[in-house]
Amino acid sequence: MKNSLLPVRLAALSLALAAAFPASAQTSALGETVVTATRSPTRADQLVSDVTVVDRQAIENSTARTLAELLARTAGVQMSASGGLGKTSNIFIRGTESRHTILLVDGVRLGSATAGTPSLEGIPVEMIERIEILKGPASALYGSEGVGGVVQVFTRKGRDGFHPYATLGAGSEGYVLASAGLSAGQGAWRYALGLQHVQDKGFSSTNPKVQFGNYNADRDPFKQDAVNASASYEFSKDWSVDVGALYSDGVSNFDDGPSVNSQNAVRALAANIGLKGRLAANWQSELRFTQGDDTSNVIQATVPGAFKSEQSQWSWQNNIDTAVGMVLAGLEQRTQKVSGSTAYTVTQRDIESVFAGLHGNAGSHSWQANVRHDSNSQFGGSTTGFAGYGYRFTPNWRANASYGTSFVAPSFNQLYYPGFGNPNLQPEEGKNLDLGLTWTQGSHEVKLVRYDNKIRGFMTNTTLPQNIPHARIEGWTLGYEGSIDALALRAAYDALDPRNEVSGKQLPRRAEQQVTLGADWASGPWKLGGSLLYVGERFDDAANVRKLGAYTTVDLSADWQFSKDFGLQLKLNNVTDKVYETAYGYNQPGRGAYLTLRWQPK
Repeated sequence: MKNSLLPVRLAALSLALAAAFPASAQTSALGETVVTATRSPTRADQLVSDVTVVDRQAIENSTARTLAELLARTAGVQMSASGGLGKTSNIFIRGTESRHTILLVDGVRLGSATAGTPSLEGIPVEMIERIEILKGPASALYGSEGVGGVVQVFTRKGRDGFHPYATLGAGSEGYVLASAGLSAGQGAWRYALGLQHVQDKGFSSTNPKVQFGNYNADRDPFKQDAVNASASYEFSKDWSVDVGALYSDGVSNFDDGPSVNSQNAVRALAANIGLKGRLAANWQSELRFTQGDDTSNVIQATVPGAFKSEQSQWSWQNNIDTAVGMVLAGLEQRTQKVSGSTAYTVTQRDIESVFAGLHGNAGSHSWQANVRHDSNSQFGGSTTGFAGYGYRFTPNWRANASYGTSFVAPSFNQLYYPGFGNPNLQPEEGKNLDLGLTWTQGSHEVKLVRYDNKIRGFMTNTTLPQNIPHARIEGWTLGYEGSIDALALRAAYDALDPRNEVSGKQLPRRAEQQVTLGADWASGPWKLGGSLLYVGERFDDAANVRKLGAYTTVDLSADWQFSKDFGLQLKLNNVTDKVYETAYGYNQPGRGAYLTLRWQPK
């Protein structure tokens, strides 16, 4: 890190935060259960990895309108977007590339095999029940792309009884939202259905600074329709089958030069079917097929084009409960296909994988170990591993450490896009060390995390994509979450040094400092909330020539539950009307007001 005193300052600040609250015995809380960090249900307070959970209540409280905005308001995550709603967006977990993040929707990989990035724009926020963000190397669990972490989105599912819901919203720039659905279950059946329509007249995505003469001062609207459906049936207490799908279909306008009204049809599909049951009292086995499709079809532009990525996967996973913990073992077979208007030299590759692991806890000790081998039809075999240990040395203090390796196979665009691809690219290989210290006291938690991620063969763009010897991304995250009576508080500070070790340049679009603050106060039928996001200076390019200025945005919200089943919410985004960019030459939303009516029978 540039500032050698930063570790001492952060450690001192964490101790100061811990001392700010009166000492008392820690309340006995089992903690919430997460699955992404181990591939099986595990209590969050027993994990050796850094995981953030965003539940449905937090999603509704947030002023974010997109998945990328929602993620960027959590510790350790930054974002960039090429305009407003529905435009291409990227996230950077702990300063890694967007292509270093695996996006799962109910276990289905959803991303572009051509661009190599997750398909964030295809997931409507209203259909999300819960998000788990695993920060740190995950290739030993999920394979290629797991350098920075995993974002797993869980959609709304069926539950006992009959639970309908509906939402109507309207706001600035012609924003309109309508959604409705139900979650139900009776006997052995569970099922859910959700529908959503959103449209936004938008604003000009570009400004005169944008490259390649793409500036156009007109509005760039977006509209999207989406459906989510799922069902499950329990044959017995030990065996069940389930099926589900999320499909979204949208049209996004974008700037492609003066007086050019360009449109892009964007579609996403995440579908799965699975059979799960017990082969023995301590042995659960699951067979699952998933299909993740990402489609981008430029239907009106200076240069029309179409891209479609299809990722189909079979998996067989076994969880065996033993005296030393949960044993994980399984096989996967994944096929990536690309098609469209671009003539790629290669249009398909197959990945066959075998994985195993162990995680458990006893008393004050927690442990996890994973190993995985992926055989790629283009690049041969790659073996990755992960090992971590956690120790609670007092009722209030817990330390953890982990080490993991990762890899990323080049995307089809990086390899074969005509005039811009390099077929000689090789996969990246990462090595990451994590150290964490957590203090808990009643409803308060302070967490300090140190990470150091070294990437060999980092893929970067000059004239063509190329492997550079080394990139290094190291940093610290200090976070607090807690409540004082009816006041809920949260805060996070990220200090980051993402660097090309050959040139010494800062990696593009990542700030060395980011701060998030939030507070919510509830009393009777009322809830008031506010949040602040500060992002430091960044560079838009690898040469560190085009600078992106620092910015601070403030959002406010007010909720009124005016009857048992109805609630009204007002959100004021970017209340200071801050002008800022997350990508050079691309505008971000100004001040906006949004009113939402929710119906949820109790």
